Amino acid sequence: MVEEVAYVAFHFHWSYEQIMNLEHLERLKWVEEIARINRRLNDAAKSEANEFSS
Repeated sequence: MVEEVAYVAFHFHWSYEQIMNLEHLERLKWVEEIARINRRLNDAAKSEANEFSS
């Protein structure tokens, strides 16, 4: 749970209290959404880097 709280707090800048007020399943949904956002951003950055190196 500590890792979930840290992950959400780091990315969304939510307070500990805000995060802990979420039900566990809702908190997990936010963790999954953050991971999806990060994957999209990383994929876009890789694509852009590949375009410049070609």
